[in-house]
Amino acid sequence: MISVDAVGVEFSGTTLFNNINFNINPDDRIALMGKNGAGKSTLLKIIAGKDKPTHGKISAPKEAIIAYLPQHLLIEDDCTVFEEATKAFSEIVEMKKQLDDYSLQLETRTDYESEAYSKIIEKVSELSEKYYSIEEVNVDAEVELTLLGLGFERADFTRPASEFSGGWRMRIELAKILLKKPDLILLDEPTNHLDIESVQWLEDFLKNGSNAVMVISHDKTFVDNLTNRTIELTGGRIYDYKTNYSHYLELRQERREQQQKQFDDQAKQIADIQQFIDRFKGTYSKTLSVQSRVKMLEKMEIVEVDEVDTSALNLKFPPAPRSGNYPVIVDGLSKSYGAHTVFKDVSLTIARGEKVAFVGKNGQGKSTLIKAIMGEIKHEGDLQLGHNSLVGYFAQNQAALLDEKLSIFETIDEIAKGDVRSKIKDILGAFMFSGEAIDKKVKVLSGGERTRLAMIKLLLQPVNLLILDEPTNHLDIKTKDILKDALKAFEGTIILVSHDRDFLDGLASKIFEFGNQRVKEHFEDINGFLRNKKIENLKEIERKTI
Repeated sequence: MISVDAVGVEFSGTTLFNNINFNINPDDRIALMGKNGAGKSTLLKIIAGKDKPTHGKISAPKEAIIAYLPQHLLIEDDCTVFEEATKAFSEIVEMKKQLDDYSLQLETRTDYESEAYSKIIEKVSELSEKYYSIEEVNVDAEVELTLLGLGFERADFTRPASEFSGGWRMRIELAKILLKKPDLILLDEPTNHLDIESVQWLEDFLKNGSNAVMVISHDKTFVDNLTNRTIELTGGRIYDYKTNYSHYLELRQERREQQQKQFDDQAKQIADIQQFIDRFKGTYSKTLSVQSRVKMLEKMEIVEVDEVDTSALNLKFPPAPRSGNYPVIVDGLSKSYGAHTVFKDVSLTIARGEKVAFVGKNGQGKSTLIKAIMGEIKHEGDLQLGHNSLVGYFAQNQAALLDEKLSIFETIDEIAKGDVRSKIKDILGAFMFSGEAIDKKVKVLSGGERTRLAMIKLLLQPVNLLILDEPTNHLDIKTKDILKDALKAFEGTIILVSHDRDFLDGLASKIFEFGNQRVKEHFEDINGFLRNKKIENLKEIERKTI
């Protein structure tokens, strides 16, 4: 069992959270929830031992292994895939290296009676006891089996990790975690760089092949499928629910309703007491009663109602001219980079008003086809945009294209038209820009903040064909819901590249699956697609085993 004991963190005199207490048990699958800035990532780093708290401590058994997967990957670019995965055994390899070094010294030294020689013998004895107590591991074999299980080919083992996309780098880090067989896995936004199949694999591994897990994620489906406990960090303290995310939302609403009732009752009590004090202040016969009530007010512990965002903002895209019947027509499209073929002979048609999703493993051509549609890359075959198509494009690097000299407010004020101008502050607030923050320059914003700002810009432009490449990566659940509602109400055509099943659910009515240099059309929503994919995979396995 791992204990978080009276942990608190202060930055420049400001308390982020204080006196946090909870235990993590071997079978816990914990979702760590809370709004941006509540301190979730900070708490995770403290539990991982990467940061130190201002107050309190983390207690864990001496032999406990805690594995941490950060939001931003730390893989070194000069390592191969195999070398990077082997780092999971770095402690064992280092112990073996030290033992060999000490043994060589004992063989070659002749000062048998010296204190230095005796100390080497002591070190060898101590280190040997620790080394040989570890279950014998064939490091190369373990690494090979794990990487193959995660979808790597043997030819990938000697490739530099830097050649791989974010999703595959995440798998390398997960391989290291799996190989360590940790007592606790800490994950900070693990699904941001994973395709849908990888997210499903991660779910299965964490549910069936791991011990305790604590995860920060804005993927509702992922945390619902995985977790059996939810810890909410809010207002500098925690609430601990022994249930998954969806049920936690219901319980949290009940808690806040109870708090509000207690707050209202106390406010009435305070008003009555204050009214008595004001009425009889200076009346000799009531002096003791007045003083008693004054002391009562001074000692009263004020009921607090947890912070809750009550804003209800309905974002709508401005009206745009009607496009032609088929905004996107692709016929016999192929794209290669040197000897590497991304896809070939792709033909598809997207009709006006359709909302479609591009899905498939990372590196199979989803973003490449979008770049072809946008005219950003050369290709073979025919690709046409339909009559009067006005394209709104959100690329994965969209945040980098913002004007760094402008402030947040100026960025939106520059493009806002008509009635929207009077709602700029409300719109910015819905995307977590409020107060003095709206005057911050773009150049000082984090990657997540820039992504949200770029998304607002897109929402305010009159378009009839929206192309969104991983739009939800840095958006929290509330912001994603706002965006999803706006997209559902959008009357034009939408192409979505996304790994977020909950975001696609109820939004995309057709799926284009990328894989094996082909694009396959599925006339079903994301849930139907995933159900059928599992059936297809089972059939393929059966065919291979016959």
